[in-house]
Amino acid sequence: MRGILTVFRKEFFENLRDRRTILTALLLGPLLGPLLFTLMLNIVQQQAESRDEQSVKVAVAGGERAPTLLALFAERGIVVQPVQLDEAGARRAIAARDQKAVVIIPAEFPTRLAESRPAQVSVFFDGSSEVGGSDAVGRVRATVNEYGQRIAQSRLMLRGVDPSIMRPAVVRSVDVSTPKARAVLALSTLSFLVILAMFTGGLYLAIDSTAGERERGSLEALLTTPLPRAHIIYGKILATAAYMLISLVVTLSALAVALRFTRLEDWGMSVNLGLPQVGAMILLTAPLALAGAGLMTIVASFTRSFREAQTYLSFVILVPTMPLALVGLLDLKPTVAAMATPSLSQHFLMTRVLRDETPFVWEILLSAGVSLALGVLLAWIAGKLYEREAILG
Repeated sequence: MRGILTVFRKEFFENLRDRRTILTALLLGPLLGPLLFTLMLNIVQQQAESRDEQSVKVAVAGGERAPTLLALFAERGIVVQPVQLDEAGARRAIAARDQKAVVIIPAEFPTRLAESRPAQVSVFFDGSSEVGGSDAVGRVRATVNEYGQRIAQSRLMLRGVDPSIMRPAVVRSVDVSTPKARAVLALSTLSFLVILAMFTGGLYLAIDSTAGERERGSLEALLTTPLPRAHIIYGKILATAAYMLISLVVTLSALAVALRFTRLEDWGMSVNLGLPQVGAMILLTAPLALAGAGLMTIVASFTRSFREAQTYLSFVILVPTMPLALVGLLDLKPTVAAMATPSLSQHFLMTRVLRDETPFVWEILLSAGVSLALGVLLAWIAGKLYEREAILG
Protein backbone atom coordinates (compact mmCIF):
# COMPACT_ATOMS: atom_id res chain seq x y z
CA MET A 1 0.00 0.00 0.00
CA ARG A 2 2.88 2.36 0.74
CA GLY A 3 4.18 1.86 -2.79
CA ILE A 4 0.80 2.72 -4.29
CA LEU A 5 0.62 5.92 -2.26
CA THR A 6 4.19 6.82 -3.27
CA VAL A 7 3.30 6.55 -6.96
CA PHE A 8 0.09 8.45 -6.30
CA ARG A 9 1.93 11.38 -4.69
CA LYS A 10 4.52 11.43 -7.47
CA GLU A 11 1.94 11.54 -10.28
CA PHE A 12 -0.36 13.95 -8.46
CA PHE A 13 2.24 16.61 -7.63
CA GLU A 14 4.25 16.24 -10.84
CA ASN A 15 1.16 16.96 -12.90
CA LEU A 16 0.40 20.05 -10.85
CA ARG A 17 3.38 21.56 -12.65
CA ASP A 18 1.97 20.57 -16.05
CA ARG A 19 0.21 23.60 -17.47
CA ARG A 20 -1.85 21.51 -19.89
CA THR A 21 -3.20 19.31 -17.09
CA ILE A 22 -4.09 22.31 -14.92
CA LEU A 23 -5.87 24.01 -17.82
CA THR A 24 -8.05 20.99 -18.57
CA ALA A 25 -8.59 19.76 -15.01
CA LEU A 26 -9.25 23.10 -13.34
CA LEU A 27 -10.04 25.73 -15.97
CA LEU A 28 -11.36 24.75 -19.40
CA GLY A 29 -13.93 22.12 -18.42
CA PRO A 30 -14.81 23.00 -14.82
CA LEU A 31 -14.96 26.78 -15.24
CA LEU A 32 -15.59 27.47 -18.91
CA GLY A 33 -18.36 24.85 -19.16
CA PRO A 34 -20.55 26.34 -16.39
CA LEU A 35 -19.99 29.85 -17.74
CA LEU A 36 -21.11 28.84 -21.23
CA PHE A 37 -24.05 26.90 -19.77
CA THR A 38 -25.21 29.94 -17.80
CA LEU A 39 -24.68 32.23 -20.78
CA MET A 40 -26.81 29.91 -22.92
CA LEU A 41 -29.64 29.98 -20.36
CA ASN A 42 -29.54 33.79 -20.23
CA ILE A 43 -29.60 34.06 -24.03
CA VAL A 44 -32.61 31.73 -24.25
CA GLN A 45 -34.38 33.79 -21.58
CA GLN A 46 -33.67 37.06 -23.33
CA GLN A 47 -34.84 35.73 -26.69
CA ALA A 48 -38.07 34.41 -25.18
CA GLU A 49 -38.73 37.71 -23.44
CA SER A 50 -38.01 39.73 -26.56
CA ARG A 51 -40.42 37.56 -28.57
CA ASP A 52 -43.14 38.17 -26.00
CA GLU A 53 -42.55 41.91 -25.75
CA GLN A 54 -41.70 42.89 -29.31
CA SER A 55 -44.29 43.48 -31.95
CA VAL A 56 -44.25 41.52 -35.20
CA LYS A 57 -44.67 42.90 -38.68
CA VAL A 58 -47.07 41.23 -41.12
CA ALA A 59 -47.97 42.16 -44.68
CA VAL A 60 -51.75 42.30 -45.17
CA ALA A 61 -53.59 42.48 -48.48
CA GLY A 62 -57.25 43.52 -48.41
CA GLY A 63 -57.09 44.86 -44.88
CA GLU A 64 -59.78 47.46 -45.60
CA ARG A 65 -62.28 44.56 -45.82
CA ALA A 66 -61.82 43.68 -42.14
CA PRO A 67 -61.13 46.82 -40.06
CA THR A 68 -62.21 45.10 -36.82
CA LEU A 69 -59.68 42.31 -37.43
CA LEU A 70 -56.93 44.86 -38.06
CA ALA A 71 -57.81 46.62 -34.82
CA LEU A 72 -57.46 43.32 -32.99
CA PHE A 73 -54.09 42.80 -34.72
CA ALA A 74 -52.94 46.12 -33.30
CA GLU A 75 -54.09 45.12 -29.79
CA ARG A 76 -52.04 41.93 -30.03
CA GLY A 77 -48.82 43.67 -31.10
CA ILE A 78 -49.09 42.83 -34.79
CA VAL A 79 -47.96 45.70 -37.01
CA VAL A 80 -49.84 45.66 -40.31
CA GLN A 81 -48.01 46.54 -43.52
CA PRO A 82 -50.58 47.15 -46.28
CA VAL A 83 -49.64 45.50 -49.59
CA GLN A 84 -51.32 44.84 -52.90
CA LEU A 85 -50.66 41.15 -53.52
CA ASP A 86 -52.63 38.24 -54.86
CA GLU A 87 -51.86 34.61 -53.98
CA ALA A 88 -49.13 34.30 -56.62
CA GLY A 89 -47.55 37.56 -55.48
CA ALA A 90 -47.66 36.41 -51.86
CA ARG A 91 -45.88 33.18 -52.76
CA ARG A 92 -43.17 35.11 -54.64
CA ALA A 93 -42.68 37.58 -51.78
CA ILE A 94 -42.22 34.73 -49.29
CA ALA A 95 -39.88 32.80 -51.59
CA ALA A 96 -37.76 35.92 -52.19
CA ARG A 97 -37.57 36.58 -48.40
CA ASP A 98 -39.20 39.97 -48.92
CA GLN A 99 -41.85 39.05 -46.37
CA LYS A 100 -41.95 36.59 -43.48
CA ALA A 101 -45.73 36.23 -43.59
CA VAL A 102 -48.47 37.54 -45.84
CA VAL A 103 -52.16 37.71 -44.86
CA ILE A 104 -54.74 37.93 -47.66
CA ILE A 105 -58.33 38.89 -46.86
CA PRO A 106 -60.40 38.01 -49.95
CA ALA A 107 -63.06 40.25 -51.49
CA GLU A 108 -65.89 37.96 -50.36
CA PHE A 109 -64.81 38.14 -46.70
CA PRO A 110 -67.30 40.83 -45.51
CA THR A 111 -70.15 39.31 -47.53
CA ARG A 112 -69.67 35.84 -46.06
CA LEU A 113 -69.47 37.30 -42.55
CA ALA A 114 -72.71 39.19 -43.09
CA GLU A 115 -74.38 36.00 -44.28
CA SER A 116 -73.07 34.10 -41.21
CA ARG A 117 -71.03 31.82 -43.43
CA PRO A 118 -67.37 30.84 -42.79
CA ALA A 119 -65.07 33.59 -44.07
CA GLN A 120 -61.58 32.53 -45.00
CA VAL A 121 -58.34 34.38 -44.20
CA SER A 122 -55.22 33.07 -45.95
CA VAL A 123 -51.81 33.19 -44.24
CA PHE A 124 -48.77 32.55 -46.44
CA PHE A 125 -45.40 31.66 -44.90
CA ASP A 126 -42.36 29.45 -45.43
CA GLY A 127 -42.18 26.80 -42.71
CA SER A 128 -38.72 25.67 -43.83
CA SER A 129 -37.13 29.10 -43.67
CA GLU A 130 -34.56 29.76 -40.94
CA VAL A 131 -35.78 33.33 -40.67
CA GLY A 132 -39.14 31.60 -40.50
CA GLY A 133 -41.71 34.10 -39.34
CA SER A 134 -43.06 31.32 -37.14
CA ASP A 135 -43.72 33.78 -34.30
CA ALA A 136 -45.61 36.10 -36.66
CA VAL A 137 -47.65 33.21 -38.07
CA GLY A 138 -48.47 31.92 -34.60
CA ARG A 139 -49.67 35.32 -33.45
CA VAL A 140 -51.73 35.85 -36.62
CA ARG A 141 -53.41 32.46 -36.31
CA ALA A 142 -54.20 32.99 -32.63
CA THR A 143 -55.60 36.46 -33.32
CA VAL A 144 -57.78 35.31 -36.23
CA ASN A 145 -59.12 32.47 -34.08
CA GLU A 146 -59.88 34.93 -31.29
CA TYR A 147 -61.62 37.20 -33.80
CA GLY A 148 -63.74 34.29 -35.00
CA GLN A 149 -64.67 33.31 -31.45
CA ARG A 150 -65.75 36.86 -30.66
CA ILE A 151 -68.02 36.93 -33.71
CA ALA A 152 -69.48 33.52 -32.83
CA GLN A 153 -70.22 34.64 -29.28
CA SER A 154 -71.85 37.85 -30.53
CA ARG A 155 -74.09 35.91 -32.90
CA LEU A 156 -75.23 33.57 -30.14
CA MET A 157 -75.94 36.45 -27.74
CA LEU A 158 -78.01 38.25 -30.40
CA ARG A 159 -80.13 35.11 -30.67
CA GLY A 160 -80.54 34.93 -26.90
CA VAL A 161 -78.25 31.92 -26.55
CA ASP A 162 -75.65 31.68 -23.80
CA PRO A 163 -72.20 31.43 -25.54
CA SER A 164 -71.04 28.96 -22.88
CA ILE A 165 -73.27 26.35 -24.52
CA MET A 166 -70.51 26.00 -27.10
CA ARG A 167 -68.14 24.82 -24.38
CA PRO A 168 -69.74 21.69 -22.92
CA ALA A 169 -66.40 20.56 -21.48
CA VAL A 170 -63.56 22.69 -20.20
CA VAL A 171 -60.09 21.80 -19.08
CA ARG A 172 -58.91 22.76 -15.60
CA SER A 173 -55.12 22.63 -15.59
CA VAL A 174 -53.47 22.14 -12.22
CA ASP A 175 -49.65 22.19 -12.24
CA VAL A 176 -48.49 20.37 -9.11
CA SER A 177 -44.78 20.76 -9.90
CA THR A 178 -42.62 22.83 -7.59
CA PRO A 179 -40.39 25.69 -8.78
CA LYS A 180 -37.36 23.48 -8.07
CA ALA A 181 -38.79 20.61 -10.12
CA ARG A 182 -39.55 22.94 -13.04
CA ALA A 183 -35.99 24.20 -12.93
CA VAL A 184 -34.77 20.67 -13.67
CA LEU A 185 -36.27 21.03 -17.16
CA ALA A 186 -34.07 24.05 -17.82
CA LEU A 187 -31.06 22.30 -16.25
CA SER A 188 -31.64 18.97 -18.03
CA THR A 189 -28.11 18.91 -19.47
CA LEU A 190 -26.41 19.73 -16.17
CA SER A 191 -25.51 16.11 -15.36
CA PHE A 192 -24.02 15.68 -18.85
CA LEU A 193 -21.87 18.76 -18.33
CA VAL A 194 -20.74 17.68 -14.85
CA ILE A 195 -19.75 14.12 -15.79
CA LEU A 196 -18.07 15.19 -19.03
CA ALA A 197 -16.03 17.81 -17.13
CA MET A 198 -15.08 15.20 -14.52
CA PHE A 199 -13.76 12.79 -17.16
CA THR A 200 -11.95 15.60 -18.94
CA GLY A 201 -10.25 16.52 -15.66
CA GLY A 202 -8.40 13.18 -15.57
CA LEU A 203 -7.89 12.84 -19.30
CA TYR A 204 -4.38 14.22 -19.67
CA LEU A 205 -3.06 12.58 -16.53
CA ALA A 206 -4.33 9.19 -17.74
CA ILE A 207 -2.57 9.76 -21.06
CA ASP A 208 0.65 11.16 -19.61
CA SER A 209 1.07 8.36 -17.09
CA THR A 210 0.72 5.64 -19.74
CA ALA A 211 1.25 6.64 -23.38
CA GLY A 212 3.30 9.64 -22.26
CA GLU A 213 5.69 7.39 -20.30
CA ARG A 214 6.07 5.12 -23.32
CA GLU A 215 6.68 8.03 -25.70
CA ARG A 216 9.34 9.53 -23.40
CA GLY A 217 11.03 6.13 -23.04
CA SER A 218 10.64 6.14 -19.25
CA LEU A 219 8.09 3.33 -18.99
CA GLU A 220 10.67 0.50 -19.04
CA ALA A 221 12.78 2.13 -16.34
CA LEU A 222 9.67 2.74 -14.24
CA LEU A 223 8.59 -0.89 -14.45
CA THR A 224 12.03 -2.14 -13.34
CA THR A 225 11.73 -0.48 -9.94
CA PRO A 226 11.30 -2.75 -6.87
CA LEU A 227 7.61 -1.92 -6.68
CA PRO A 228 5.16 -4.48 -8.12
CA ARG A 229 4.01 -3.36 -11.55
CA ALA A 230 0.37 -3.59 -10.53
CA HIS A 231 1.00 -1.23 -7.60
CA ILE A 232 2.55 1.29 -9.96
CA ILE A 233 -0.50 1.40 -12.19
CA TYR A 234 -2.81 1.45 -9.17
CA GLY A 235 -1.06 4.60 -7.96
CA LYS A 236 -1.45 6.16 -11.41
CA ILE A 237 -5.16 5.31 -11.50
CA LEU A 238 -5.68 6.83 -8.04
CA ALA A 239 -3.92 10.02 -9.15
CA THR A 240 -6.15 10.21 -12.24
CA ALA A 241 -9.24 9.66 -10.07
CA ALA A 242 -8.06 12.42 -7.72
CA TYR A 243 -7.85 14.90 -10.60
CA MET A 244 -11.31 13.81 -11.75
CA LEU A 245 -12.65 14.52 -8.26
CA ILE A 246 -11.01 17.95 -8.23
CA SER A 247 -12.63 18.70 -11.58
CA LEU A 248 -15.99 17.50 -10.21
CA VAL A 249 -15.76 19.78 -7.18
CA VAL A 250 -14.70 22.82 -9.23
CA THR A 251 -17.40 22.23 -11.86
CA LEU A 252 -20.26 21.95 -9.38
CA SER A 253 -18.99 24.91 -7.36
CA ALA A 254 -18.71 27.02 -10.51
CA LEU A 255 -22.25 26.01 -11.55
CA ALA A 256 -23.62 26.93 -8.13
CA VAL A 257 -22.09 30.41 -8.44
CA ALA A 258 -22.87 30.95 -12.14
CA LEU A 259 -26.55 29.92 -11.86
CA ARG A 260 -27.10 32.68 -9.33
CA PHE A 261 -26.79 35.10 -12.25
CA THR A 262 -29.71 33.55 -14.13
CA ARG A 263 -33.28 34.76 -13.73
CA LEU A 264 -35.08 31.44 -13.72
CA GLU A 265 -37.37 32.85 -11.01
CA ASP A 266 -38.98 34.97 -13.74
CA TRP A 267 -40.15 31.70 -15.30
CA GLY A 268 -41.51 30.34 -12.04
CA MET A 269 -38.41 28.24 -11.40
CA SER A 270 -36.04 28.01 -8.46
CA VAL A 271 -32.45 26.77 -8.75
CA ASN A 272 -31.80 24.28 -5.97
CA LEU A 273 -28.01 24.28 -6.04
CA GLY A 274 -26.67 25.58 -2.76
CA LEU A 275 -23.81 24.27 -0.64
CA PRO A 276 -25.75 21.25 0.74
CA GLN A 277 -26.84 20.21 -2.76
CA VAL A 278 -23.33 20.64 -4.18
CA GLY A 279 -21.92 18.50 -1.38
CA ALA A 280 -24.55 15.81 -1.91
CA MET A 281 -23.95 15.71 -5.67
CA ILE A 282 -20.20 15.42 -5.15
CA LEU A 283 -20.64 12.47 -2.80
CA LEU A 284 -23.14 10.75 -5.09
CA THR A 285 -21.01 11.20 -8.22
CA ALA A 286 -17.55 10.54 -6.70
CA PRO A 287 -17.72 6.70 -7.00
CA LEU A 288 -17.73 7.11 -10.78
CA ALA A 289 -14.23 8.60 -10.71
CA LEU A 290 -12.46 5.29 -10.05
CA ALA A 291 -14.28 3.56 -12.92
CA GLY A 292 -13.51 6.45 -15.27
CA ALA A 293 -9.84 6.52 -14.29
CA GLY A 294 -9.53 2.77 -14.80
CA LEU A 295 -11.24 2.88 -18.19
CA MET A 296 -9.09 5.73 -19.52
CA THR A 297 -5.88 4.14 -18.20
CA ILE A 298 -6.62 0.81 -19.90
CA VAL A 299 -7.42 2.40 -23.26
CA ALA A 300 -4.39 4.72 -23.11
CA SER A 301 -2.13 1.74 -22.27
CA PHE A 302 -2.71 0.27 -25.74
CA THR A 303 -1.62 3.42 -27.56
CA ARG A 304 1.90 4.28 -28.70
CA SER A 305 1.95 8.05 -28.43
CA PHE A 306 0.35 10.94 -26.57
CA ARG A 307 -1.51 12.10 -29.67
CA GLU A 308 -2.88 8.63 -30.43
CA ALA A 309 -4.08 8.23 -26.84
CA GLN A 310 -5.71 11.67 -26.96
CA THR A 311 -7.58 10.70 -30.12
CA TYR A 312 -8.93 7.45 -28.68
CA LEU A 313 -9.83 8.83 -25.27
CA SER A 314 -11.70 11.76 -26.79
CA PHE A 315 -14.18 9.17 -28.07
CA VAL A 316 -13.99 6.94 -24.99
CA ILE A 317 -15.17 9.65 -22.60
CA LEU A 318 -18.29 10.08 -24.73
CA VAL A 319 -19.37 6.48 -23.95
CA PRO A 320 -20.49 7.18 -20.35
CA THR A 321 -21.82 10.66 -21.16
CA MET A 322 -23.85 10.17 -24.36
CA PRO A 323 -26.70 8.22 -22.65
CA LEU A 324 -27.26 11.28 -20.46
CA ALA A 325 -28.07 13.37 -23.53
CA LEU A 326 -30.71 10.80 -24.56
CA VAL A 327 -32.47 10.36 -21.20
CA GLY A 328 -35.26 12.79 -22.05
CA LEU A 329 -35.64 11.49 -25.61
CA LEU A 330 -35.87 7.86 -24.48
CA ASP A 331 -37.95 8.75 -21.40
CA LEU A 332 -35.74 6.63 -19.15
CA LYS A 333 -36.82 6.06 -15.57
CA PRO A 334 -34.72 5.29 -12.45
CA THR A 335 -35.33 1.53 -12.57
CA VAL A 336 -33.06 -1.07 -10.95
CA ALA A 337 -31.28 -1.59 -14.28
CA ALA A 338 -30.77 2.16 -14.74
CA MET A 339 -29.46 2.62 -11.20
CA ALA A 340 -27.00 -0.23 -11.83
CA THR A 341 -25.61 1.61 -14.88
CA PRO A 342 -22.66 3.90 -14.07
CA SER A 343 -23.11 7.54 -15.15
CA LEU A 344 -26.82 6.98 -15.78
CA SER A 345 -27.42 6.28 -12.11
CA GLN A 346 -25.44 9.38 -11.16
CA HIS A 347 -27.67 11.39 -13.50
CA PHE A 348 -30.82 10.24 -11.73
CA LEU A 349 -29.30 10.89 -8.31
CA MET A 350 -28.27 14.42 -9.28
CA THR A 351 -31.74 15.03 -10.69
CA ARG A 352 -33.33 13.98 -7.41
CA VAL A 353 -31.10 16.40 -5.51
CA LEU A 354 -32.01 19.24 -7.90
CA ARG A 355 -35.70 18.44 -7.35
CA ASP A 356 -35.13 18.70 -3.61
CA GLU A 357 -36.00 15.01 -3.26
CA THR A 358 -34.15 12.52 -1.05
CA PRO A 359 -32.77 9.58 -3.08
CA PHE A 360 -33.76 6.14 -1.87
CA VAL A 361 -31.08 4.30 0.10
CA TRP A 362 -31.14 1.38 -2.32
CA GLU A 363 -30.52 3.77 -5.22
CA ILE A 364 -27.46 5.27 -3.54
CA LEU A 365 -26.05 1.88 -2.51
CA LEU A 366 -26.65 0.29 -5.92
CA SER A 367 -25.18 3.24 -7.84
CA ALA A 368 -22.11 3.56 -5.62
CA GLY A 369 -21.61 -0.20 -5.31
CA VAL A 370 -21.70 -0.90 -9.04
CA SER A 371 -19.51 2.11 -9.88
CA LEU A 372 -16.89 1.19 -7.27
CA ALA A 373 -16.97 -2.51 -8.23
CA LEU A 374 -16.46 -1.58 -11.88
CA GLY A 375 -13.60 0.73 -10.90
CA VAL A 376 -11.90 -2.01 -8.88
CA LEU A 377 -12.35 -4.47 -11.76
CA LEU A 378 -10.88 -2.06 -14.32
CA ALA A 379 -7.95 -1.25 -12.00
CA TRP A 380 -7.29 -4.99 -11.58
CA ILE A 381 -7.36 -5.46 -15.37
CA ALA A 382 -4.93 -2.57 -15.79
CA GLY A 383 -2.64 -4.15 -13.18
CA LYS A 384 -2.68 -7.46 -15.06
CA LEU A 385 -1.88 -5.67 -18.32
CA TYR A 386 1.22 -4.05 -16.80
CA GLU A 387 2.45 -7.39 -15.47
CA ARG A 388 2.85 -8.56 -19.07
CA GLU A 389 6.09 -7.88 -20.90
CA ALA A 390 4.10 -7.07 -24.02
CA ILE A 391 3.09 -3.76 -22.43
CA LEU A 392 6.61 -2.49 -23.16
CA GLY A 393 6.10 -3.42 -26.82
